[in-house]
Amino acid sequence: MTRPVALITGASRGIGAAVARALAPTHDLLLGGRDLTALTTLANELPGARPWPVELTDTEALEAAVFMVDRLDVLVHSAGIAELGPLASASAETWRRTLEINVVAVADLTRLVLPKLRESAGDVVLINSGAGLQANPGWGVYAASKFALRAFGDALRAEEPKIRVTSVHPGRTATDMQRDVRAQEGAEYEPENYIDPASVADAVKTAVLAGPDAHVTQVVVRSRPRAQ
Repeated sequence: MTRPVALITGASRGIGAAVARALAPTHDLLLGGRDLTALTTLANELPGARPWPVELTDTEALEAAVFMVDRLDVLVHSAGIAELGPLASASAETWRRTLEINVVAVADLTRLVLPKLRESAGDVVLINSGAGLQANPGWGVYAASKFALRAFGDALRAEEPKIRVTSVHPGRTATDMQRDVRAQEGAEYEPENYIDPASVADAVKTAVLAGPDAHVTQVVVRSRPRAQ
């Protein structure tokens, strides 16, 4: 018997890498991302894992990479970007870049692998954000992309009843992306006050390993205040 296969985008770091480590005991892994060196390092750490380097916004490259996927049981969308600032100064390019990576690439990859996911009655996990539930000042472009991602998940769940679709909404998480966000906010990066990526990965694992009678549709993960 071969093990189920999980494809994880954004697997070179942060939540994506943590999800890879969480699923490695039960799944063979395709580690998606652009940093081949980081993907190879992680793959060497995890038996049954191999790099799957591709630029998600390059349609031809994505189609070629998907063509090489023989089986797929789990698709975890973890790749994403966050560019902050007031809507008054958000350029059309910022809007296009954010939506292209956070929404369009997700939709396109999902479309391309849908036949494999239907065959396996598989899982799609969307790493969303607290910003996908509430938009705050300075977060308008990013929040709009995450609201759109949540709508995509809702529609996919309704249209593809054989596939389980889970939206995961973490709060601030101790990742390189959060470091960049805090720099954009002009604030300190304080990882001890944020969620450990492994905790988000545990939520993903719970959804993926749920029994066949269960469908975890949405998970909200918030940081817990540290004891003083």
